[in-house]
Amino acid sequence: MSRILITGASGFLGSNILRNVAEQNDVSIIVRNISNLYRIDDLLDKVTVFNIDELEIEEIVAQSKPDIVIHCATDYGRKDVPQMQIIEANLILPLKLLHFSKLNGISTFINTDTFLDKRINHYSLSKKQFRDWFQTYSADMLCINMILEHFYGPLDDKTKFVSHIISELLQNKPGIDLTLGEQKRNFIYIDDVVNAFQSVMTYPFENKTGFHDFFIASDTTISIRNFVETLKRFCHNENTNLNFGVIPYRPNEIMDSSINIDAMKKLGWSPKISLEDGLKRTIEIEKSHLR
Repeated sequence: MSRILITGASGFLGSNILRNVAEQNDVSIIVRNISNLYRIDDLLDKVTVFNIDELEIEEIVAQSKPDIVIHCATDYGRKDVPQMQIIEANLILPLKLLHFSKLNGISTFINTDTFLDKRINHYSLSKKQFRDWFQTYSADMLCINMILEHFYGPLDDKTKFVSHIISELLQNKPGIDLTLGEQKRNFIYIDDVVNAFQSVMTYPFENKTGFHDFFIASDTTISIRNFVETLKRFCHNENTNLNFGVIPYRPNEIMDSSINIDAMKKLGWSPKISLEDGLKRTIEIEKSHLR
């Protein structure tokens, strides 16, 4: 049994990680007054809940005394949120958490990172800036940086690409505006992502300090165009027009996000859920929640 502190436990990724570790570990989570806890209502009596709007991060770390910190909280910068809000969530908060983790002798800090180039937007820039700081703490603790490709699964936020497209298709919307869709992407099912986190938490690293980048992705790369057309077919949708080319590519868009997952495979992890199985599972559950 380990003592684990999780940020972002009410979100899609964090809630799935929490569900995986709650039964066998002593788990604390950090929430805010505005956090919607519907994903983890059934787990709240099994964890210790700290409200960061009522307690300083220094006190939370000191009281929870974790062996492992898992940082999942993030702000994607959608809906034109203020730039400082993104910086606070993705840089300032985790830096404070990292600093007080070091002062309290915490052995392992696991960060959730993005594969996106830092020049894409404020979200990706702030995430990469934290990674640079994160690496400077590797002399004092085991610093594990989990770089995630597009992860997806049932009941994710509708602001996310995969969930948004599935929702629009299941509702037979007249049309969906898209880029040309030439970008090649890698989509990985949420269960495989959770198992990757479990793998790094339980792996017996020879050195108890140091910095490790681990890329988390599936073995399949697919163009956005092919991916969306596949979703349309799986949703049995014959009505929605896929308007490729209406939306321009973002500046510094990554056109081929080929990712090497060999480092994770050396830990004994590999993706198990095929793209077809993952999408069909997701669509069936999403469809049941539309009724």
